[in-house]
Amino acid sequence: MSGAPTFEPQSAPAKWLESRLPIMGLVHSSFVAFPTPKNLNYWWTFGGILMFCLITQIITGIVLVMHFTPHVDLAFASVEHIMRDVNYGWLIRYIHANGASMFFIAVYIHMFRGLYYGSYKEPRELLWILGVVIYLLMMAAAFFGYVIVWGQMSFWGATVITNLFGAIPVIGDPLLSLLWGGFAVDNPTLNRFFSLHYLVPFLIFGVVILHIWALHVPGNNNPAGIDVKGEQDTVPFHPYYTVKDLFALVLFMIFFAAFVFYMPNALGEPDNYIEANRLSTPEHIVPEWYLLPFYAILRSIPDKLLGVIAMGIAIFVLFIVPWLDTSKVRSARFRPLYKQFFWLFVLDCLLLGYIGAKPAEGAYLLIGRFATAYYFIHFFVIMPIIGLIETPKPLPESISKAVLDEKGGGGGAPEGAAAAADKSA
Repeated sequence: MSGAPTFEPQSAPAKWLESRLPIMGLVHSSFVAFPTPKNLNYWWTFGGILMFCLITQIITGIVLVMHFTPHVDLAFASVEHIMRDVNYGWLIRYIHANGASMFFIAVYIHMFRGLYYGSYKEPRELLWILGVVIYLLMMAAAFFGYVIVWGQMSFWGATVITNLFGAIPVIGDPLLSLLWGGFAVDNPTLNRFFSLHYLVPFLIFGVVILHIWALHVPGNNNPAGIDVKGEQDTVPFHPYYTVKDLFALVLFMIFFAAFVFYMPNALGEPDNYIEANRLSTPEHIVPEWYLLPFYAILRSIPDKLLGVIAMGIAIFVLFIVPWLDTSKVRSARFRPLYKQFFWLFVLDCLLLGYIGAKPAEGAYLLIGRFATAYYFIHFFVIMPIIGLIETPKPLPESISKAVLDEKGGGGGAPEGAAAAADKSA
């Protein structure tokens, strides 16, 4: 079978190392000979793209830390120092700032792909849960990093978001004091967030290792959403998917570079280029774009505590998706009804992101409430019910059969249906 452990070290040093620490054999079996479904499309390349984003953020972050001073009187000035006085500091800072947005673009595509093709279903529930943990850690790292710049939007965004913890009964006030390190967002807060921003990416890296480990136990899902049936359904990961991943990564890097070199501030808030001033509140306080959908859910609820609870549930529901979907069929390719509601859900998330950037008043508030309601209806009503009432299309007998039928224009029809079509022809 493609992916059986076939690594044989050739040189004497390699044999010595492999007999004591078989790391080269592990890499070979995991990333070279690993059996991969032969029908994976380009939506599966975003795992490699995400690893590239994480490594880029860690490397550029380490360099930036060398020139950054985490103090309320010096933080904003040190960012300007990086931009103006450090050799290629402007480039490193723009890569890091835009890299956060690229990271979230890639992770949202990765997550929506998982929702569309049912990659959260048995036996990959833990793989999905670890992915959601990574997503939560990404949001935390992004928020902490946004604050330490100490611009106007950073300061007031930190003030608004941290105040939400004060709404939690009993433990809210002690938790808020712990976050602030005092009685308001100030220098102790900046130091805490700076330390956490530096630490969390390494936690993400550790969970990513677990995520990859969890992936290699059941193997990849695939666009057909069916199980691998023997060697004929797989190809070795290298060179087939390493080349495909590398091509997709190059395209992604071109997209990334377009922002870094031609519109580096397009995804940022103009108010954040003004130093933090606790005596001047911005007209509209908004987080970065990748947190806007949850911010819209928070603001759509009139009560502060209920808003925090709704936002928490909106994130927590992602952990239980494998048990909310009652369908036995994984891929939306064979679920005509679910596919329509999936795209409505995607549009709803985009709408929440748009509403989150607008003032919480008038029509924006009304639309935000409808979009929030649909978000929860999708998970708690639509997914469980559709799985029970939907009649899915027939599944292909194997991945190889589906690939051959697609090449022949059959669209992955079962073998019997294909035979009947040949007879009628």
